[in-house]
Amino acid sequence: MDRTSYGPSDVTEEIWTGLGLPSEALSRVQLEGDSGPALPSSFRLGVLAQSSIALSALAAAQIHALHNDVQVPRVEVPLQHAVIEFKSERFYTIDGQLPPAKPNAIGGLHRTADRFIRVHDSFPNHSNGMLELVGLPLGSTREQLADRIAKWRSLELEDAATVKGKLAAYALRSYNEWDNLPQAKAIADFPISVQPIFSEGTKGFPDHMPTGATGCLKGLRVVEMSRVIAAPLCGKTLAAHGADVIWVTSPSLPDLPQIDREFGRGKRTVQLDIRKSADKAKLLELIKDCDVFIQGYRPGSLAQNGLSPEELGKVNPNIVIANMSAFGPNGPWAGQRGFDSLVQTCSGMNVSEAEHAGEGEPARPLPCQALDHVSGYLLATGVIAALYRRVVSGGAWRVDVSLAGTMKYLRSLGQYPGSQGFQCKDHKKQADVPIEYLETRETGFGRMLAVKHSAKISGCEVGWSVMPKPLGSDSAEWS
Repeated sequence: MDRTSYGPSDVTEEIWTGLGLPSEALSRVQLEGDSGPALPSSFRLGVLAQSSIALSALAAAQIHALHNDVQVPRVEVPLQHAVIEFKSERFYTIDGQLPPAKPNAIGGLHRTADRFIRVHDSFPNHSNGMLELVGLPLGSTREQLADRIAKWRSLELEDAATVKGKLAAYALRSYNEWDNLPQAKAIADFPISVQPIFSEGTKGFPDHMPTGATGCLKGLRVVEMSRVIAAPLCGKTLAAHGADVIWVTSPSLPDLPQIDREFGRGKRTVQLDIRKSADKAKLLELIKDCDVFIQGYRPGSLAQNGLSPEELGKVNPNIVIANMSAFGPNGPWAGQRGFDSLVQTCSGMNVSEAEHAGEGEPARPLPCQALDHVSGYLLATGVIAALYRRVVSGGAWRVDVSLAGTMKYLRSLGQYPGSQGFQCKDHKKQADVPIEYLETRETGFGRMLAVKHSAKISGCEVGWSVMPKPLGSDSAEWS
């Protein structure tokens, strides 16, 4: 679909009405600014940054209005604040210090025998697994890995690492190469899917969501099982509107200080190993009494442990299950791992961005993790839309958002001609951020200076009351 004429209000209206939410609420959102470049990119990142944040906030405001029988409060999302928040993980400090750089990073774009491939290395199992695959000892450098990768053909390495293996690496493709893949054709044109699981659930709001609260989602119980950015951002967004979010992580995966501090805002943190019967039982107890379950692991991995949507619906017939994936629930790549940078690489975005910049690069990444951020806000919007349906109609609901689906939507908005999109101001460090967009709070790691949420809802509190702390600091029980 061609959306090249769309501005932020058009995107907001299309997705809002596509989710079946009350159209009269659209008059309550204010989106100042224009559709010109807001971040240095050929893609219309500002349009999607402002509209995706606005959608999640307007959905929260709609729930507040329904719950309290009042008019939907006004929602405002300033464009500059929105694009700054899209880089929030790059702008926080703790006790004046930036998060530590990842030691011995080996990931990124590597030249192969025929083209390029991007390697993901956030977790040790990915980086160590890639070294093992190419025959290198643990602790080898990026340069040593580059020498080995240069002997592989990119599609052969992608197949060995990602399709047949348990790693995450994708070959650099052009738009034309991506468009000819069966997976490209399997991705829906609308970026959020909301589908019923069961119809037996109870209508109305749960008793633990009080009326009259200043937080739009106050009392909403959310269990989140995810890492990195996109799905954690969904939980963080729900928490900004008052939800009680319990972030469940695995003790077998390490802390990621570069991003866990930022996306841990608003959440209590519990560590459970679902391979152990006692820990799985604790998780199911949380799920039995929750309203929303967010998961961002490889599709099918939780189902292998008895946590499929159908099984969770039997545990909790009123649940909303939110799934974040790389490539969506359909197509031959539906079960594959993937991350923002990898979807940019394999879908043609990086090649097109480089061509527009005109500086002779084989590939240029976006100036922020835009697919992650948009997808996180869209998943939060889908969750609240499903909650709206649960209140009105009852039942359990499933919400699906994918990085590739977000990519497809962003691409449909068109690109600025030539290098025009790169001729705008960028914010590269915390000192570039206007002070009114920052807040200082005490955390379990020290004093944190970070970007505030950019959405404002008239008469309602927006922000985080729970601050980051070491993983596993809280007990597995509802407040």
